[in-house]
Amino acid sequence: MSNANLALVVDEWFDGETRHRETTTLLVRDGRLARIARGDVATEVAPPGCTVERGAFLMPGLVDAHVHLFLDGASTDAATRSAHLKKPLDGIVAAARASARQALVCGVTLVRDAGDRHGINHRVREESRVAGADFCHVRSSGLGIKRPKRYGAFMARDVEDDAAIRESVATLARDNDEIKLILTGIIDFGAGAVTDEPQFSLDQVRLVVDIARTCGRSTLAHCSGGKGLKIAVAAGVGSIEHGFFMDRETLAVMRDKRIAWTPTFCPVHFQWAHPEVAGWSSDTRGKLRRILDGHAEHLRLAAEMGVPLLIGTDAGSMGVEHGHALFDEIDRYLDAGLGMAAILAAATATARRHFGIEHPLLAPGAPFDAVLLAASPFAQPAALRRPQKVWRGGS
Repeated sequence: MSNANLALVVDEWFDGETRHRETTTLLVRDGRLARIARGDVATEVAPPGCTVERGAFLMPGLVDAHVHLFLDGASTDAATRSAHLKKPLDGIVAAARASARQALVCGVTLVRDAGDRHGINHRVREESRVAGADFCHVRSSGLGIKRPKRYGAFMARDVEDDAAIRESVATLARDNDEIKLILTGIIDFGAGAVTDEPQFSLDQVRLVVDIARTCGRSTLAHCSGGKGLKIAVAAGVGSIEHGFFMDRETLAVMRDKRIAWTPTFCPVHFQWAHPEVAGWSSDTRGKLRRILDGHAEHLRLAAEMGVPLLIGTDAGSMGVEHGHALFDEIDRYLDAGLGMAAILAAATATARRHFGIEHPLLAPGAPFDAVLLAASPFAQPAALRRPQKVWRGGS
């Protein structure tokens, strides 16, 4: 439904950084926030024919900073997930649209798709730019880069040497919003560690970062484990994705270089909570718990140190549903001891600012991407899971 002109009166609201605990009237015109006034003054500021609504709590649309739209996270059966990847391209594209639609219904108005090799994320991104699209805005990292015969084939192309890095990054930068680098493999849950060596050297990661910057693009690094993390932060990547087995020294460099961190608890937490799905033993489940506890400790430390934090779910991973998973990830931040203001900032303004979006805050001039809740999440965190209304560009 279009709301070209809307006067919205709320008891409390959050602009992306600050909680405002007073009745406020927000006037929306032509899909943008035009005016903010104290008190219930809708009858004074609303132009003729303007829709007037009232609610309890308003906040910016949420941002999931790490998803894979073409994957269906609701499916936990290995055979079903494998069969999904063998569908005709149009079928996988339809699944990506459904993922983006589900995210919007949950109050997520922007996602960053962190890679697929089919170009589906680019296609859905372009469709999301059409006024009136019924799914969230999409930021796309397109296809990433990796080493041959190493992890990441479903979301990256192979590069064998420095010449290939230069050519690939320059080519990908024409369409990608960011350049993704697969720096390490995934965690060996049985060992409770990242056991393989980084895919790229420090000089090679610096080359990726430098070429990307020359092309006007930032970088995100799929990376966990001490060796890979040290290379990534020394090279100055834009953000660390996953980042398990973090340490204080690495976080200090991230703080000083303003490198963002997207911790993505959800996939590991799901496997800990549902070990029967993957057939994990009690010993492996214990290792998963220790990994999660260490991750939470480093998240808390990162917040205390001032590292830029984003909230991303890795939605599309087994058991990690688009849209809904963002609230599970928020629960992990709450469990780690972060306050609601810091969490909502990570899920709204910090992400938009990191992406270079012109209006990171819910402020005059900003596109009206917003969520109306029945209660303040500062008092009732569960209210986030039940949005009353979601606006995307005022609609």
